[in-house]
Amino acid sequence: MLITLVRLFRSWRRYNQSLNELSRLGDRELADIGISRSDIQTIAWREAHRV
Repeated sequence: MLITLVRLFRSWRRYNQSLNELSRLGDRELADIGISRSDIQTIAWREAHRV
């Protein structure tokens, strides 16, 4: 159970970090890397759950 909580916490931290980093970028910068503002949450979620 403790291991599950630790993994959950780490995933949550990675999600928030990715979300914050991508949210700070401007629309032009996001377009340069091939994503739109509406894709940020999905990409952050996917990144948080990569092992």
